[in-house]
Amino acid sequence: MENQKSETYDIIEVCLLAGKIMLQSGGETYRVEDTMMRIAAAFGIDKTHSYVTPTGIIFSAEGSEPTKTKLIRILSRSTDLKKVAMVNSISRKITSGETNLEEALILLKELDALDVTFPFMVQVAAASIASGCFMIMFRGEWNDFIPAMITGGLGYLGFLYFHRFVPIKFFSEFLASFIIGLLALIFIELGIGHQLDKIIIGSVMTLVPGLLVTNAVRDLMAGHLVSGLSKGAEAVLTAFAIGSGIAVVLSFI
Repeated sequence: MENQKSETYDIIEVCLLAGKIMLQSGGETYRVEDTMMRIAAAFGIDKTHSYVTPTGIIFSAEGSEPTKTKLIRILSRSTDLKKVAMVNSISRKITSGETNLEEALILLKELDALDVTFPFMVQVAAASIASGCFMIMFRGEWNDFIPAMITGGLGYLGFLYFHRFVPIKFFSEFLASFIIGLLALIFIELGIGHQLDKIIIGSVMTLVPGLLVTNAVRDLMAGHLVSGLSKGAEAVLTAFAIGSGIAVVLSFI
């Protein structure tokens, strides 16, 4: 009986760890719940209940003994879809019987500690190129491509730098958009840039919470109202931070 009780808690720990990694990495609420329930079923627990929000997960398992419930808090969230895919891969191995409980726990702990994000400068370079391409996509002129690249790259660099010292994302996004607006205005004043609006629009696109909006709509459509509304509110707050930073700069004109 004691061994069975201990195994149940280990199964719950594996399920919660998988859900935590996915939720922290930008996974949708329905995907997190489905993955946890599939893992539990693969280990012999068919009756499970989960309640997932962007800031926490509650998971319970029913069996012959009293129902066991555990809560885990989610303190930080980012966009790392590679980790989501890796958790899905581990989940498939569990359901197919290729991985046992102990191996799954070890794999998930290693994945949780693994940093699979791109190097700092690679992120900045990607943001820089994306800013120039977004500017062209919004029908900007090619002679504004380089100013948009520089503006977007330095703006995203500021976002990453400020976020290291200020854990509140709103202020990091506000300062990054302020830098973008200021640099775009400087390029226009120097005669290097020509279309202020297009340079700003292309540069701020790297800060726009596209995945957050998509997940919010997807969760609302799936009936996860709390998660959908909270993610939507977070996306609105991000949009407000970006707009406020640009508005402060434009008020100088």
